[in-house]
Amino acid sequence: MSRLVSRRVLIRDLELGAKIGIYTHERMDAQMIRINICLDVGTAAVGDRIEDVVSYETVVAQVKALCARGHVNLVETLADRIAGLCLEFAGVTEATVRLEKLHAIAEAAGVGCEVTKRPDSGAR
Repeated sequence: MSRLVSRRVLIRDLELGAKIGIYTHERMDAQMIRINICLDVGTAAVGDRIEDVVSYETVVAQVKALCARGHVNLVETLADRIAGLCLEFAGVTEATVRLEKLHAIAEAAGVGCEVTKRPDSGAR
């Protein structure tokens, strides 16, 4: 008999436009960002029903809405906000968000940060 050690919900390489950055030209137009999300949702057994799990479709919809709210200066700020949003879903015990600006540095595929948050904790 196998034992479930942990379960994670993954959203990989979500690419969205966002108004993000400290420079004047970054305030004018949205730029492409890439978001990777890993949500630790524990070890409890679940049935074969959408109501029993954290829906990645719902998470993506809420991340899109958050990114559309307006300008943010720093990738760290937006990554922290996304992680906090993810912790609002029932059963999520840890949220890791990697956020990258795709065209900020010509020689790099992306630059950004990664944030991990747990309920009632700060970013680390």
